[in-house]
Amino acid sequence: MESVNVAELVDRLGSEEDAVRKMAVFKLQGNIGDPSFADLFITEGGLTRLRYLTLHASGNTLAYSLTSFARLLEVDKGWECVDQELVERIVELIVTHPLVNILRGAMSILVSVVSHPHTGLNPAESDVFGFRALKPAIAIYPQFLEMLVSRLSSADHALCANALQLINSLMRDSITYDSETEWPKFIQKLQDLGVIRAVYVLMQDSALQDLAPPLLEFQSLTKVLLRKWRDIPLSQDKPEHRRALKGIHLASNPAKGPEEATENGDDTRRSKRHHPEKWRRLGFESESPVAEFYEMGYLGMMDLADYVRSHQDEFQKMLLEQSTKPSRQRCPIARASLAVTSILYEHFEVEKSDMDDSKNYMLMESRSSLDKLFKPLLLHWTRLHVAGLQAFFRMWKATAAETEDLDKLVEMVRILIESVVGGAGRTKDVQDVEEELANYEYHRLRELQMELLELTYEDAWGQHLRQVREELHHEALQFVKEQRIRCLLQGAWFSLDSTSKSEPASTRSTGSCQYVQLSHNRRYLHFGEFDSMGEGAPELDALPEKIDLSIVSSVVSNISTNPDNSSSATVKTAPRQASTKITIHGYAQTSNGTGHSKSHGHARTGSRSTQKETVLLTLRPASHSVASEWLDGLLMILNQQPITSETTKLIDLVGNYGLKIRLLNVRFDDAAFAGEVPPVPARDGLDEDYYYDVFGGV
Repeated sequence: MESVNVAELVDRLGSEEDAVRKMAVFKLQGNIGDPSFADLFITEGGLTRLRYLTLHASGNTLAYSLTSFARLLEVDKGWECVDQELVERIVELIVTHPLVNILRGAMSILVSVVSHPHTGLNPAESDVFGFRALKPAIAIYPQFLEMLVSRLSSADHALCANALQLINSLMRDSITYDSETEWPKFIQKLQDLGVIRAVYVLMQDSALQDLAPPLLEFQSLTKVLLRKWRDIPLSQDKPEHRRALKGIHLASNPAKGPEEATENGDDTRRSKRHHPEKWRRLGFESESPVAEFYEMGYLGMMDLADYVRSHQDEFQKMLLEQSTKPSRQRCPIARASLAVTSILYEHFEVEKSDMDDSKNYMLMESRSSLDKLFKPLLLHWTRLHVAGLQAFFRMWKATAAETEDLDKLVEMVRILIESVVGGAGRTKDVQDVEEELANYEYHRLRELQMELLELTYEDAWGQHLRQVREELHHEALQFVKEQRIRCLLQGAWFSLDSTSKSEPASTRSTGSCQYVQLSHNRRYLHFGEFDSMGEGAPELDALPEKIDLSIVSSVVSNISTNPDNSSSATVKTAPRQASTKITIHGYAQTSNGTGHSKSHGHARTGSRSTQKETVLLTLRPASHSVASEWLDGLLMILNQQPITSETTKLIDLVGNYGLKIRLLNVRFDDAAFAGEVPPVPARDGLDEDYYYDVFGGV
């Protein structure tokens, strides 16, 4: 500033030579942003000459003049020269001028004019500031808003930022100061001109940091709009609210109510009444729908009306389908719509102050941080509402839900939106999000719900939840142990390999098959060899041989170990083995240390030191399931741990079901019966020897 002679600079601004004026105003634009220089410039009479150049100059002289005037207003100086003539000139430039450097300065001036506080001013002064100051000029140049929105597609990022700043200023001023009937019209006009799509594209652009401040402000203004719409209570006294309700009703293709006919000679007079469930058939709880918009206000009405208008055929078809069902099975379309609106409202944290977003921006500089801060999908609120509502309809049909299940379905949609919308990156297109919402499988959603539920309880309960898991695992282990032992009690057929020479002579086969069954007292394993498998199981008394389980030392098998878990095994024949084989080993007492005694009878007396371990019985299961049942059944009856993956999975399955039932607090009749609950069976004739075959042939 010290090197600039302000008086001389002002004098050159009034020169008749354009080159002199151009150089003077070029130097001015670099210094006018200093408030002390601005005061001296105004004192020297420079403001009048700058205004003249702004109104009449052209080319670079005009560009430098506009930039200088914009910077002067930014330091809150020079407002006395702002009037309707100046505003009209700036609007004209924005509409008609193609040069970027002129458009930037012109838009910056209008941002200051629109954003300048104008509360407490007299009516004559207030017309100079705010959106109101632009309306006379816009009336002369009605294409102003269209041109402004089109600048958002410019390749010049600085121009895009200027245009968006001006749009933001117009929106904020309109929302704040215009009447309740005026600002929605202005917002709708901007949307019709394509501002949502243009800003959405900018938010997904790679040059996000260049445009971050105005984009963040637009995102915050979107939340302001949503809050403002939600805070407007629905009222039958407002014509636009009555029209919206009537539009929803008419879009449903309503059938008239019963006709009343009275005969008078050949004349028949008919009077038509409204359907007795005019609003309830659309999914409202009562015939007074206004009260049900209490929580989501006019925003809930807008979302429902937008869906009905854009998907009228789907809406009518669904109502027709629902009309054939009992009332409790009909999908509550209106309540579902309001629920989805509420879910989106919470998901995008609409109640969060826009100032919080601005503070977050100041703290975030990296690209990854900006990616988290911006939510382009918020701009496509209506499309997300429709997609969420259609997902609700799909789940309602898939689950055969009823009215009392509404809250459960709403929670499922909440999880779906949190997963798909919340998990979408900044650059993910809204159409891809819609398709994912439409194709998300119900069973995946249920799994996700349980994972989230367990994480929630894990955070809340911690050690207590782990203790519950341990208890349930022990209970599941005991349950599966009983189930496996029941398989042994039921008995099974096994094939024999009479060609095997590796076994002791006392265990070689003479028949082609054998039947094995555990005794009722669970102390002996009875078996016998047969020439063929009979249609039915032989009686226990018909089995000539038995093994006292107290002399069994080990049960081994050629079942291969599961590579994913060394502690478990899977029912799979090991390489180069003819078939799955289970071998039962035990101790048989010898006579004077030599020879074999009969090893299949009762336990012999004597210490183990005088006994020799030998093969007591070999089983060749016919299937994988039988192999798992008998191998783990024998191990568990000997109080050893099961080793097959089938049994391990079954234990985990039972334990997890128990945990989920406790977490969800599901009533047995809710989980097991879709229709009427059957009567509880009587206990007459029951003894203590019974169990529930919950898993059938597992």
